[in-house]
Amino acid sequence: MLGGRRVLLAVTGGVAAYKSAYLARRLVEADADIRVILTESAHEFVGPQTFAAITGSQPYTNLFGADSVSPHTELARWAELVVVAPATAAILAKVTTGMSVDLVSATLLATQSPVLFAPAMHTEMWEHPATRRNIETLIGDGYQFIGPDEGALAGGDTGVGRAAEPEDIMEMIERLLSPPVDAKRLLVTAGGTREPVDPVRYLGNRSSGKMGHAIANEGARRGMNVTLVTTSGLPVHPSVKTVAVETAQEMLEAVESIDTDIAVMAAAVADFRPIDPSETKLARSEGLDSIQLAPNPDILASVVAREQAPLVVGFAAETGDVPRAVAKAKRKGVDLLVYNDVSEPGSGFGTDTNRIVLIDREGTTDAWPVMSKSEVASRLLDRVMEVMAHKG
Repeated sequence: MLGGRRVLLAVTGGVAAYKSAYLARRLVEADADIRVILTESAHEFVGPQTFAAITGSQPYTNLFGADSVSPHTELARWAELVVVAPATAAILAKVTTGMSVDLVSATLLATQSPVLFAPAMHTEMWEHPATRRNIETLIGDGYQFIGPDEGALAGGDTGVGRAAEPEDIMEMIERLLSPPVDAKRLLVTAGGTREPVDPVRYLGNRSSGKMGHAIANEGARRGMNVTLVTTSGLPVHPSVKTVAVETAQEMLEAVESIDTDIAVMAAAVADFRPIDPSETKLARSEGLDSIQLAPNPDILASVVAREQAPLVVGFAAETGDVPRAVAKAKRKGVDLLVYNDVSEPGSGFGTDTNRIVLIDREGTTDAWPVMSKSEVASRLLDRVMEVMAHKG
């Protein structure tokens, strides 16, 4: 499956570097064209000669002193996929902040190819706020992640932070380099619509689009064909097709033009719009007695009502009780409804975390703890695929 595919394996300084030697062996057995680069600290755990013996060629270890005048750009252009295993907290921080201080970090900044990180570190480092922020940024920039797993760590500790197993990384590599021909089509809406009052002012809401963008990025990471209809300018995975809109009507027209297998309607669509927005800026001195409003189209209902309806996930950003959201899920006819109380800390608009209650067609509720929006996205798509499999 990987015959001739060009994979660059970057090894950083962690005890899990021993797994990278086996990963290199598996890539060779899969007939991949593999090259290896190591950080200086990686030498403390596994030597360059080990990789030379496995791959049949000397690994690259330094920005300077090699035959090439620019090894990082040559390797960056050569690779179809870069795999960083193990990926330490240090290399994640370097790439997040754009630091180019060694061969590995310089190559990662120079490549335009997909990059897969396999993090490995102690639990405390993995859970540190700085690491969490870095991961959120990298996912938003389109980087792929696998792991870490929970299990035995260095020094006799146990917890989350154990590097993913080489076989799991191989499966991810094959998925990234050979996406399934029957990849599911995923439509995601995101952000808050803006309904113009005049050329300067609008009616809107506080939605940032972070949740919808996280879902689109997670879908792309899984090899789905993702279309994101959004009012937000947040970064997205390179493979995501993005349609920029502003108003509810523009979002409706975009959504109606897209055929999909799964629709995740995460956008916060304004319920009303001004009937007659002014073509010129309204002057304060002239006053404004009232703004006449008209209801906006129900985009979610239009998707549910399709003759060939996809699996539909609705969102309900509320400040009320869960029973109200359960009634809404049944009324809307969605397969799943994501409810979150935007007045709750860590669950409102613009936050990097979310706390949701997932509601199915029968009204069964599943309350999730507070977690990052990228983690919510991953868990939500797991549930979506379960429902899709059950529906056949």
